[in-house]
Amino acid sequence: MKKGLIALAFGGMAIGMTEFTMMGILPDIAKDLNVSIPKAAHLIALYALGVVVGAPTLVLASSKYPPKTVLMAFMIMFVVFNGIFSIAPTMWSLELSRFASGLPHGAFFGVGSVVATNLATKGKEAQAIAIMFTGMTLANLIGVPIGTYVGHHFSWRLTYGIISLLGLITFFALMFWLPKIQTSSNQNLFAQLNYFKTWRAWLLIAIISIGTGGLFAWISYIAPLATEVSGVPENRVPLIMILVGLGMFFGNLLGGKLADTINPTKATMLCFSSMALCLIFVHFTSHIHEMAYVMAFITGMISFTVGSPLQMMLINSAKRAETMAASAGQASFNLGNTLGAYFGGIPITYGLAYNTPVLVGAGMALLGVMLTFAYLRSQRFKA
Repeated sequence: MKKGLIALAFGGMAIGMTEFTMMGILPDIAKDLNVSIPKAAHLIALYALGVVVGAPTLVLASSKYPPKTVLMAFMIMFVVFNGIFSIAPTMWSLELSRFASGLPHGAFFGVGSVVATNLATKGKEAQAIAIMFTGMTLANLIGVPIGTYVGHHFSWRLTYGIISLLGLITFFALMFWLPKIQTSSNQNLFAQLNYFKTWRAWLLIAIISIGTGGLFAWISYIAPLATEVSGVPENRVPLIMILVGLGMFFGNLLGGKLADTINPTKATMLCFSSMALCLIFVHFTSHIHEMAYVMAFITGMISFTVGSPLQMMLINSAKRAETMAASAGQASFNLGNTLGAYFGGIPITYGLAYNTPVLVGAGMALLGVMLTFAYLRSQRFKA
C-alpha cells in the first residue's frame, strides 16, 4: 500500500473522531458547562454547518496551490481549531471553535479524493479512495469508543486534545509520505465555480443528500432502537456501536472494489437498493434480541459501501472541477446526516416505536436509487 494513501487515511481517522465522538460525550459536555443536552447538541449542528460552508470556500481559496500544500494547511487548521475547542472556556467560544473545526472537513476529503485517484493504479481509483475513508471507519471502530471512554472517565477536553494531536501526526505523515502531485482541477477557479451551473452537479447533490439520509435515519436512533425495541442492556450499546464500526470498515472496502469492478453509477444503485432492503429487514426483526447484534454489523457494512462509488461519480462528472465536486459531496453527506436524523425522528414525535425511523431511511435510500437511475439514463441519453 502506498504511504501517501496511509497519510490520507490518518486524516480520515482524525476527522472521523472529531465529528462522531461528540455524540458519545455530549452529556459530559452539557454537565461540565451546566447547560442542557439540547443546548450542547448545537455543537453537532455547528460542526455540520462548518463542513457545508468550508467545503466550497476552502477549495476555491486554495485552488492555485499544490494539493500536498493544501492538505497540510487544512490539517494545521484542524489542529488549531480542535485545540482551541479543547480549552475554550465559554459556550460561545466553544460554538465558534466547533464551527471552525468543521471548515476543513469537506475540503480535505475533496482534495484527498482527487489526490487518491492520482496515486492509484489505473482501474483501482475507487479502491484508493476507499483506503482514505478507511480512516473514518477506523475512527468509528476504535477512535470513537476510546474518545468516549476518556471523555466519560477523565475529561472531554482531554479527548479533543488527543484528537488535535492526531491531526498533528497526520500533518507530518502528509509532509513525509505524500508525494508532490499536480492536478488540473486545482488550477482553474472559473471551472470550479462553473461546475454548479450544470444539472448533473445538483442531481448528484440530491442523490447524496437524500440517499445517504437512509444511513442516518437508522444510526441516529440506533441506541434507543437497541434498548427499547430489541431489549439490549444499556451497557451493551457500546458493543453495538463497535459492530457498526466493524461493518463500516468492511463495507467501505467492498464499495471501492465494487465501483472499480462494475461502474460507479451502477454500484451506487446496487448499494442504495441493498441499504433499503436491509433497513426494511431491520424493522421486521428488531424485536429479536440476538438480531440486534447481527444487523448492527450487516447494516453498517451495507450502508457504508456507497461512499467510494459516490465519490467516483462526483469526480467523473466534473472535468477540470474534480476537487470542487468531491468536496461538495462531503457537504451533501453532512446534509444527509441532518435530513436523515430529522425525518427519521418525525414518527417518534407521533408516538411510534423506535424501529419506525428505519422505514423512513429505507424510503430515502429508495429515492436515492431512483435519482441515481435518472442520472444513469441521462448519461446514456447524452452519450
